[in-house]
Amino acid sequence: MKKIFTSLTLSLFILVSCSQTNQTVLHLEKKTAVHTFQPVPKELPLRKLTVLSVGDSLTQGVGDSTGQGGYLPYLQTMLKKNKGIKEVSIHNYGVKGNRTTQLLKRLKSPEMKPMLQKADLVILTIGGNDIMKVVRDHFDNLKLSDFMTEKEMYRNHLTQIMETIVEQNPNTAIVLVGMYNPFSKWFSDIKEMDDIVSEWNKAGQSVVVKYPNAYFVEIDDIFLNTNEDLLYTDHFHPNDKGYKLIAQRLNRTLGDKVIPDIEKKTLMVSTEEN
Repeated sequence: MKKIFTSLTLSLFILVSCSQTNQTVLHLEKKTAVHTFQPVPKELPLRKLTVLSVGDSLTQGVGDSTGQGGYLPYLQTMLKKNKGIKEVSIHNYGVKGNRTTQLLKRLKSPEMKPMLQKADLVILTIGGNDIMKVVRDHFDNLKLSDFMTEKEMYRNHLTQIMETIVEQNPNTAIVLVGMYNPFSKWFSDIKEMDDIVSEWNKAGQSVVVKYPNAYFVEIDDIFLNTNEDLLYTDHFHPNDKGYKLIAQRLNRTLGDKVIPDIEKKTLMVSTEEN
């Protein structure tokens, strides 16, 4: 099978550390047991929202000129405007370069378990460095099939990540942020990378759909369908504008679907206790 990258492109590809990836948010309907609910009030009570953000450099905020955590400060400000939220507490556990195996190990650590147990919402950015590992491992003879093989490992590791989170907190909502292809703007002739990112996003969606409290948010179109410069000077990570757009996409999903679901569960528990 033919090589899919030129040597120059690969050299540029190796210089960066990780990657991440219309507007439609996938949260397919799941079959659940039938519950009897008390009527939901028109205005849900104000509450504190505890968010645990874990993953790679996209969570850490590499490329953010303020050094405050990428999309998270923007998202926190946006969430506070939600009439159902009184306070937003965000805990950033992003680590540049993390792959799925490394994130899985961290989630099982004594440090992370208490954070998982108290989180109303867990936001994940992971997978870009798994793609980068394929490039490094097959640098001299990189083939499309190499990415497809590793994609199945990504799917398996992501399932373990989800299971670990659910084991510690079966009631928490989980949002997986999709990956994007940062090379579309600068190397538009490399169509294979768009296909690779798309296939890996589909793998992530196939895992998320198995969990009733999980949601998938695509962001690849944010970086594809624009004439704006949304990347940092490394031409890889988002810049401030890119992070803000990611936050806006997440906020829309959280406000439309995730937070209302969290509030309904809270109300149900309160009703059952009374």
